Amino acid sequence: MSQPSLFLISLAATACLHIALAGPRPDEPQTGHVLTGNAAMGDWTTDAPGVRRRITAGDLPKPYATRSIDNGPSIVRRPDGAWPKVPNGFRVTEYITGLNNPREIVTAPNGDLFIAESEPGRIRVLRGLTADGKPAVNHVFASRLRQPFGIAFYPAGPRPKWLYIANTDSVVRFPYRNGDLQAAGSEETVVAELPGGGRLRGGGHWTRDIRFSADGRKMYVSVGSLTNDHEDPRARDERRADILEYDPDGKHERIYASGIRNAVGLAIHPKTGELWCSVNERDGLGDNLVPDYITRVKEGGFYGWPWFYIGSNYDPRHVGERPDLKDKVLVPEVLVGSHYASLCMTFYTGSSFPREYRFEGFASEHGSWNRARRVGYKVIRVVARNGAPTGEFEDFMTGFVTPDGDVWGRPVGVTVAQDGALMVTDDASGTVWRVQYGK
Repeated sequence: MSQPSLFLISLAATACLHIALAGPRPDEPQTGHVLTGNAAMGDWTTDAPGVRRRITAGDLPKPYATRSIDNGPSIVRRPDGAWPKVPNGFRVTEYITGLNNPREIVTAPNGDLFIAESEPGRIRVLRGLTADGKPAVNHVFASRLRQPFGIAFYPAGPRPKWLYIANTDSVVRFPYRNGDLQAAGSEETVVAELPGGGRLRGGGHWTRDIRFSADGRKMYVSVGSLTNDHEDPRARDERRADILEYDPDGKHERIYASGIRNAVGLAIHPKTGELWCSVNERDGLGDNLVPDYITRVKEGGFYGWPWFYIGSNYDPRHVGERPDLKDKVLVPEVLVGSHYASLCMTFYTGSSFPREYRFEGFASEHGSWNRARRVGYKVIRVVARNGAPTGEFEDFMTGFVTPDGDVWGRPVGVTVAQDGALMVTDDASGTVWRVQYGK
């Protein structure tokens, strides 16, 4: 066989150089660098594990730059071959499926997994792993609850005495000892009257999360707004769109932080003890307003809702109102994109993931309805440097949307299992996914 001519080699090299310089197509997911501005906002077709994004207040368009659109997801059964996607070196298995509206998931000190099945009003506990990777034990811990969501053990440490549950309109607790598969006693009411309910288009604002401060002296409860932009007189309860603070026994209520439209997920940083939250912002202002966000929560801080957003930007429906608050609005640290529906969050405290993941945040993005092109429907990693957020986030678990834009999975809860796996609830398919590193 004759050798290729120098001309053909040169031609091939020129073609390869042209392809390399051209780079990936604009519609291809890109990893290895940070997407900013409009590129960071993207849609589901630009999602892929490892894609990093950074959105700043300066990137935001004017209100109504695009029209507000109702584009709720069409939920379908998981197609053949569809599976969540994670970065190289990680793998995903199906821990359990067939659950009814699994929402928040929390790991007990002994390693059991507690899940709020909100619609049927119960808490389920899962334990262990069989040879085929399924729960060895599956039991209902408590039932007849009212849209339970938040779950917390108290006190912190290896021997809690109580399991706290945040219903939509109250906080209750059950006696608990390590290994309990069923409540050993009847529920005790801790907070009798939270502002309850508040279902909006998109399904939100009935959830109540609950966490305890690192020293165990304070209990934080998130309460979302009743409405989108305060237009309903019933919304004028000052305890809505807030994070409330109590003693662990439910006394001495006060507003810890305000102007937070819907802090669905709360978390305590395992090293600093700081309170963090994952927030749904308002709808109706266009495709790329207003960004949902993840941030450290400052005591006494005001985050803008309903009059302002992402700093001193006036909501066009409230121009001129409350000028006294304009210079007090705090800008969140991580803007994750408009209409993502950012839900639960946790910090990685395991040791089986690579070292760079240690103590970094993970948050579930339930997915959009108020956007022409779908966004969300994934789990993201909040990128930090020396413990401080950089403003960047990274796609970690994607693949829940079909190429045609149908949705088969919607992440809600995230927790770290005792062996270091990341556990993710998916309320569209009724599944708990298990993400491991290595073989």
